[in-house]
Amino acid sequence: MREIIFDTETTGLDPKTGDRLVEIGCIEMFNRVTTGRTFHAYFNPGRTMPAEAEAVHGLSDVFLSDKPPFRDRLEELLAFLEDSPLVAHNASFDFGFLDAELALCGHPPVCRTRMIDTVALARVRHPGAKLSLDALCTRYGIDRSHRTLHGALLDAELLAQVYVELRGGRQIGLELVSENIIAVSTSPALQIRERPVRPARPHNASAAELAAHAAFLTTVDTPLWSN
Repeated sequence: MREIIFDTETTGLDPKTGDRLVEIGCIEMFNRVTTGRTFHAYFNPGRTMPAEAEAVHGLSDVFLSDKPPFRDRLEELLAFLEDSPLVAHNASFDFGFLDAELALCGHPPVCRTRMIDTVALARVRHPGAKLSLDALCTRYGIDRSHRTLHGALLDAELLAQVYVELRGGRQIGLELVSENIIAVSTSPALQIRERPVRPARPHNASAAELAAHAAFLTTVDTPLWSN
């Protein structure tokens, strides 16, 4: 199954108040294994970057000044996403900004049936625990020492590893095999053995068994079922 792990960086917390998407990073996974295909883009938001947002991701007005607007990369992004499920951490936030940008381009929103929220998965798997991406990386021993600031592609790479663990760990790959791969065993011990087909055994009591049971019941003193 193809899935896209993605993350975004923005100018703030709420697209309804004018905040915009400034970076998106997407990673392709097939059967919970990264394929190496990615989509990464920066966008000029057409507005100034608040200092508090820049402190989180380090994307300044100067850096973004020569980047294209979102609409210029829209078709390329949609071609990469296809109709695959989209995995994000606190996914409603990322979906909200993505939908807002799509709306500005006259494009319909992303169907919510495609949304997979790793916060919701983590809440079920680790109730009461911290659910931030950093906390989950620590829990699963995922190295994030190279992460000094938030970055969409870097965070998506970390989230891809977390997502695999939330779904059961790397052994999940044993459950799914690419249709292009056929596993064949030559060991005689693992070959399918033909066994004779045996008729089903009767499960109804015979007349003799019913009679024996009735005779036994007559020997029981004051049986409970007679009350």
